[in-house]
Amino acid sequence: MNPYGPSVTRLIDEFEALPGIGRKSAERLANYILTSSRNEALGLAEAIRAVKDAVRACGECHNLTEKPVCDICSDERRDHQVICVVEQPKDMNALEASGAFPGVYHVLQGRIAPLEGIGPEQLTIEALLRRIRQGGVRELVMATNPTLEGDGTALYISNLLANDPVRITRLARGIASGSVLEFANKEMLADALKGRQSF
Repeated sequence: MNPYGPSVTRLIDEFEALPGIGRKSAERLANYILTSSRNEALGLAEAIRAVKDAVRACGECHNLTEKPVCDICSDERRDHQVICVVEQPKDMNALEASGAFPGVYHVLQGRIAPLEGIGPEQLTIEALLRRIRQGGVRELVMATNPTLEGDGTALYISNLLANDPVRITRLARGIASGSVLEFANKEMLADALKGRQSF
């Protein structure tokens, strides 16, 4: 027996469809909406509507923005000859928070994952190739996630650019500063050994 009416059940179902939200969390969120003021609840609904209406992909890098071109792409102080390729806007935000990258980005909007039915044509790879082949790009930093799909995507793009005059690099991997070797897994240790540098 369902203790809720159809509208509350629908709200719970919608919350449960969000990533990381289980049934109990969805019920808590629905109960919060029910007990909040009408203005608070409609404010949330209006914020969701406004985001869906206003946010679009940047015409250059495919990051999320409310302008035709995002602030990073339109910043003349950035090095537009170095492009960092990431899977999602959240990955770009993480790199940008470090304050260590002076170049610009390209957001693929995913990664090649054949088992999930995601091929290169669903990503912004063609737009990336156009940016590079228009000239002026000297380095492409592959910052896809260190997963089978992320590495496969980086390899696919690298192969497409094999005959182009652009340097292709990838983010360093391995042991994090301040960590202890005995707690590192074998993949981290292997990456650290392969990517070793002069001291």
